[in-house]
Amino acid sequence: MKEIVKIKSIGKVTHDVLKITLEKPEGFSYEPGQATEISLNRDGWKEEKRPFTPTSLPSEENLEYTIKTYPSHKGVTEQLLHLKEGDEFIIHDVFGTITYRGEGIFIAGGAGVTPFIAIFRGLEKSGRIGNNKLIFANKTRADIILKDYFSELLGENFINILSEESTEEYAEGLVTKDFLQKHIDSKDNIFYICGPDPLIEMLEGEIHSLGFGDDAIVKEVW
Repeated sequence: MKEIVKIKSIGKVTHDVLKITLEKPEGFSYEPGQATEISLNRDGWKEEKRPFTPTSLPSEENLEYTIKTYPSHKGVTEQLLHLKEGDEFIIHDVFGTITYRGEGIFIAGGAGVTPFIAIFRGLEKSGRIGNNKLIFANKTRADIILKDYFSELLGENFINILSEESTEEYAEGLVTKDFLQKHIDSKDNIFYICGPDPLIEMLEGEIHSLGFGDDAIVKEVW
């Protein structure tokens, strides 16, 4: 698959995260949580493909992406900061293994929350939020993506932890075995995890140490 689509709108969600709304190719389908490869339809960037997760629902008219930018990397996400309405993306194939398997604990590091946004929006639309929890690890409060949305949707089941800022509102530190244990309700919990590779490896180890096997973990498999 290779479709050229125009940007319909682009704006900031946080200080370094953009929400980009695109035209949706005819017949384009995906499961909430899955990703697509995207490149920019401009000279020198057409083959620079990067994986991003749609944060809109498949039933919606447009495609929406919520993307963290890294200006210092001088790569694709830095280029996004210079785009405007009417500029074009190239949408490539859909892939991904993060899909909803039932109530559980979602654990995200930074921009790793993006596969979960569409999943939670789908659960909200179908009235199935239930007792799902989101543990969201960030450096500071300013980095929390869609804080107001998740706070309203999940209430006390929206659990934030910050590694580089002390606040009275949120926990400080890393998502350790002891931290996880406080929020586990059942031996049948499913853990949805997404974030940088070192975080994923650490989380898998901590989850295993709590007695859960690989079948309890949903993550991206490359």
